Amino acid sequence: MVIKMWRLCFVLYLFINSGRCISKEAFRFNHDTSLYGRQAEKHLPPCRDCSCGERNEELRVVGGTGSSVNAFPWIARLLYHQSFGCGASLINDRYVVSAAHCVKGFMWFMFRVKFGEHNRCESKAMPEMRYIVKIIAHNFTLTELTNDITLLRLNKPVDYSYAIRPVCIPPMESKTKTYAREMATVAGWGAMGETGNWSCSLLEAQLPVLSEEECWSTSYNKSKIRDVMLCAGYPATAHKDACTGDSGGPLIAENREHTYDLIGIVSWGYGCARKGFPGIYTRVTKFLDWIRDNTADACYCDN
Repeated sequence: MVIKMWRLCFVLYLFINSGRCISKEAFRFNHDTSLYGRQAEKHLPPCRDCSCGERNEELRVVGGTGSSVNAFPWIARLLYHQSFGCGASLINDRYVVSAAHCVKGFMWFMFRVKFGEHNRCESKAMPEMRYIVKIIAHNFTLTELTNDITLLRLNKPVDYSYAIRPVCIPPMESKTKTYAREMATVAGWGAMGETGNWSCSLLEAQLPVLSEEECWSTSYNKSKIRDVMLCAGYPATAHKDACTGDSGGPLIAENREHTYDLIGIVSWGYGCARKGFPGIYTRVTKFLDWIRDNTADACYCDN
């Protein structure tokens, strides 16, 4: 199988045709075990009394394996009118993050987001759905392919459940972290081969993150790989990759708390699982300030 990366030309074809929360500590007089502090913690609103980045299974898309039901409770499908377009990730109660090329040039009021899905072809399933009321896209251009990130504001907050929870945004101290040589996981409903059909069930694949030097040494033109991008995959063997339909979806890495940070967004690449051409992802750590500044009206998990 190959997880399907959303290639830019395919995106255009398909679519044309078819207040920052107060921290928990702020509710305490001090850091002792006072009655006030304990009672305040018990009465946190649900959007804060939660933990981000918790998978619903232990770790186990070309080369992808089937994912357990709701293994990635933050993953969502971005639809334009009636067409399946891209992946997205829930980061708080009001926003999902995706790739800017998934929304560039399209009408914001035609987008919907579906949460809590596993098998997208299952007609009996009743996923949670939200409409988009605002698109905040970075200054992405199709010529340079840089800054391929967008925030989508939902029409109403999401209620968290077993099947729907946010992924963690990397901490601010991760701004200079490269994640080189770490294993990351990409997931989506994309194509299972460069010319294959899209998957009904969610697939996942584990990929090594490449250093900037390793990415430059691949078959890509070095000038196309910028510092706001991240390479992941197996350029020598090309047995795992994202593919058409996976764009905007999450690339996650386990942190020291054994939860998962969103480190990449499926962006672009040459074909799917071609030797010498690993997948290119938006490097989320380069946009941490931008994300926080533009989601100040949302509620992040405190735990």
